[in-house]
Amino acid sequence: MNTGSRLITPYDFDATATEVIDGVDLAGRRVVVTGGASGIGAETVRALAVAGAEVTVATRRPELVEPLVRELADVPGAGLVRAQALDLADLSSVDAFARAWRGPLDILVANAGIMALPERTLTDAGWEMQLATNFLGHFALADALHASLREAGSARVVVVSSGAHRWASFDFDDPHFERRPYDPWAAYGQSKTADVLFAVGARRWAVDGITANALNPGFILTNLQRHLDDDTMRAFGVMDEDGNLTPLPHYKTPAQGAATSVLLAASPLLDAVTGRYFEDNQEVQAVRADAEGGGVAAHALDPAAADRLWEYAQDTVRAWSKAQ
Repeated sequence: MNTGSRLITPYDFDATATEVIDGVDLAGRRVVVTGGASGIGAETVRALAVAGAEVTVATRRPELVEPLVRELADVPGAGLVRAQALDLADLSSVDAFARAWRGPLDILVANAGIMALPERTLTDAGWEMQLATNFLGHFALADALHASLREAGSARVVVVSSGAHRWASFDFDDPHFERRPYDPWAAYGQSKTADVLFAVGARRWAVDGITANALNPGFILTNLQRHLDDDTMRAFGVMDEDGNLTPLPHYKTPAQGAATSVLLAASPLLDAVTGRYFEDNQEVQAVRADAEGGGVAAHALDPAAADRLWEYAQDTVRAWSKAQ
């Protein structure tokens, strides 16, 4: 486990996914990317496959991955890309995916996510949908694939979080908004805090050669915004009166947005680094939750909270399994 000073890399805001692993050979490595059919997920798949990795795209709609599969099949030296069904909000789907996996898993990129559902929505298990999809489903998947990650010898788990984690700590007393008023952004922020705490809590897996780190990909226009109405998009300044998307100067392209994910997944600079938080391809320092700009909130790096969340997630997933 690397517990030294903040990691500095030669890459900045503008770097793309392919640039951060230029020269890295991933031939023989096996990768799972959740939500890899579009947006930064697809760019993550593209970069890792072109570097030679065999990539499984885990997604609710595998048919949407076919154009990417065909594209990469024509790239000399690219690893095999295939799609497999996975619904993170349905633990029976998570269990089926994990049971079907055979052999080692070198890299798991927990990329899939949903944002700002306008109304409180529950899964069949009674879990708030953003927490279920963004965190609990990924936790269950990684836990179920733990033996395969261990078998790889030096596996990496990459957790895509968000700067929105600064808006909300994890509410252990009411994580599913059963008593407090539901707020779309508080629910999203809580789920993304949970993602960072997941990476911190995974330090217990270091003995198995597994590292885990979290990241903020930055601002990118993708399907993640699909639950935001036009008025909200205009208020954010990214849509004109005619409904055209208008990225702001601080927005990234999907290829730039995927760079930090790919850096954490495959760069030798991250060897033995675990439990850290990155944005713009750099590890960032802890800041006050209400601070302007970037950084990671202290509440998302708290080891005690990470351990408590790990126990909560294990108990929650086990309770679901026993009920089946």
